[in-house]
Amino acid sequence: MWRGGSRRGVRGGRGFERGARLVLLGALLAALGVPLGAGPAASAPTFTRPPLTIAMIGETTGLGAPLFQNSPEGFLARIDLQNARGGVDGHELVPLIINDQTNPTTDATAVQEAVSRGVIGIVADTPLFYAGYKYATAAGIPVTGGGFDGPEWGERPNTNMFASDVGSWDPRFPAYTSTGAFLRSLGGTVLGTYGIGISPSSTDGARGAALSFQRAGGKVGVVDTTVPFGTVDFTTEALLARQKGVNAVWAGMGNNQNFALATAFKQAGIRLKAVLFPTGYEEDIVHQPVWQDLLGDDFSSEFRPTAIPDAGTRQMVAALRKYQKRSPSNFPTYDVYESWLGADLLIKGLEHAGPTPTHARVITALRDITSYNGNGLLPVPIDYSTIFGHDLPKQCSWIMRATKKGWVAVSTRPYCGTIIPESSTTSGS
Repeated sequence: MWRGGSRRGVRGGRGFERGARLVLLGALLAALGVPLGAGPAASAPTFTRPPLTIAMIGETTGLGAPLFQNSPEGFLARIDLQNARGGVDGHELVPLIINDQTNPTTDATAVQEAVSRGVIGIVADTPLFYAGYKYATAAGIPVTGGGFDGPEWGERPNTNMFASDVGSWDPRFPAYTSTGAFLRSLGGTVLGTYGIGISPSSTDGARGAALSFQRAGGKVGVVDTTVPFGTVDFTTEALLARQKGVNAVWAGMGNNQNFALATAFKQAGIRLKAVLFPTGYEEDIVHQPVWQDLLGDDFSSEFRPTAIPDAGTRQMVAALRKYQKRSPSNFPTYDVYESWLGADLLIKGLEHAGPTPTHARVITALRDITSYNGNGLLPVPIDYSTIFGHDLPKQCSWIMRATKKGWVAVSTRPYCGTIIPESSTTSGS
């Protein structure tokens, strides 16, 4: 997720050509009197080697469920797609989904369970993985997934960890120019930023947005990095923002909290010139009452939206439709992208680890990947041979705007920024 000039906030109809062709083909066959599904049935793949279990650790219940409850869909669809191709070197991939219940203690237990089940790798799609990653590192198990929960993705000895969205973390947590420049371009002059106190990436994002905005010539009115996880009462925050003259906002919280903040600002009579949320770009938001409070706001997507299709989005949409019955009109959410990419990257490591993969061989294979972009889903390719302990030199996201007509892309090209030299968003910097 766009980390607001720094990392990624919380840590959030295209590609329909394939669907349209299928509809047209179905209509044609029906007109010719040919029943749908006619023709030779595809033969099931034959697996000649022992199965390999891949675990996904997410949170489908608890406070984090509204943002992460769909994550199994991307994970399962990518594995099903691979198995339909014959698996990896004759190995069938067996998915194992473990719910950490949005609880740090349970997350640690979840990682231990995955280790005890003999998994070949772990896909992390939870903001609480910082609570359990040490067990995966101690066991030497490769980990892929969303690097949005904490700095462990770039800290030694965790060289078994590969963030499939941003590559790694720089312990200095540098800020980027992108957020500030974008908000200033919309007329923002005084910024308010908000982050969840228990989430390093969320507080990092709030501080990074402030640094980025100052770099772009703006003034910072509020930097609140103590927001309780799950709270939806922002009356006090809105009153303070009005007092400080805030007219631009960046908030790196979950959807419910970001949207509650937007509603509180509207109720307080604050006229905002620029708003940027790193999560929330989802199809069903359009049909919720809060949509009226979000009109005109912008949402960043660090993954290529299906409304701006390419081979990667078409592949993902088709697999989600086939294996998870997800309608193309219900475009993938942030958590689905994260779990899909986590599975995809781990599969790439397995494919290059040889016919008898081990944890060590998969880790070596992943570290040898020099240009990974998730088949076009990522705006900037990742070189895993050099990225560990560093941030990407350029940060890019697509921007989608909430309008009365629904979601509209601000541009078909991603909006990019570079690292602000010598910047750091660590606490107290």
